[in-house]
Amino acid sequence: MLSARNAKPPGNIADGTGCELSKTMRSNRRNIGHFGVLYGIALSILLMAAIVLPRSASEVLGQRRPSRSGILTSHSRDRFSREAREMVEVASETVCNERVRDPKGSVPIDDMQARPSLPVDSPEAVAGAQRAQRLLPLAERLVVASLKQLSRDYNLNRTRGYDLKIQRAVARVEAVRDVRPDVDSRDNASVLMKNPRTIIFGTIFLAGLPSDEGIISVLSHELVHIADGSQDNLKLLFRAVGNRASVLMDLKIRDQRAEELTCDMVGTLATRSYVSATPTYEALPQRISRSLEHNCVDTDEGDEDHLSPRDTIRAILFLKPALTRELVYGR
Repeated sequence: MLSARNAKPPGNIADGTGCELSKTMRSNRRNIGHFGVLYGIALSILLMAAIVLPRSASEVLGQRRPSRSGILTSHSRDRFSREAREMVEVASETVCNERVRDPKGSVPIDDMQARPSLPVDSPEAVAGAQRAQRLLPLAERLVVASLKQLSRDYNLNRTRGYDLKIQRAVARVEAVRDVRPDVDSRDNASVLMKNPRTIIFGTIFLAGLPSDEGIISVLSHELVHIADGSQDNLKLLFRAVGNRASVLMDLKIRDQRAEELTCDMVGTLATRSYVSATPTYEALPQRISRSLEHNCVDTDEGDEDHLSPRDTIRAILFLKPALTRELVYGR
């Protein structure tokens, strides 16, 4: 559901180093004389220094520690230069600045939440519902293409049994038929697994997304939930995206958080494909931004199931550097 939210390292490096030094010291003491004793004392001093090194010795030495699996672990600051991280911040601010300037800019979800309920027959809700119904078949095709591409990007298509899961996911997406506006849903969009052929849109949400790009982003988000279904068809994809984002963001992004982030990312990727397929005279950053602008909140809070809205923007930009470059450079 898309909604407004209210919301060890392995052993000390000094241990291994100390062990090697003690072996060397014992060997030297057996084979050399007085000079060897002095050499051994010097090595003992080095041993003592190694023992008192802090657990972060590898950081002091500018090295990254290997994980138990043998793969170097790293926080996001190791994987991205300061310039690259600053570019993500610039791109994130570009999204929210474009929202303010754009007549078709989306309303932030905390702003939507504060608005009074909107009748189903209000002009804004009617226009939004018609736009969503018109764009639904296109969104389905874009979501299917994005899911298949992400499966290749994360090498999931080589995983045993994954092809069957993605086939089931695609079939569920292609079976969706309707968009239903709902007053009580207000600023939310959701799906009911007992009726996975309908996407429910709160009327405030429909009114708050006045662009095709904004609607496609949210439609795509809900279609990914439908694709996953009760059989967890996309569990491996959610885990892969969450693990990657956890490293890049230095945050814990697991379980439902990973699912919600993947839904948001697919929404942005589907929108980007739509922008490529429907060129206009509007600037590229403006059109890309519409897929993320509803996250440009003033009250930036997450919960157990969601990253905060602004962290969602950052996570997607970290995961997709090409989008970051397009937002910053306009091409």
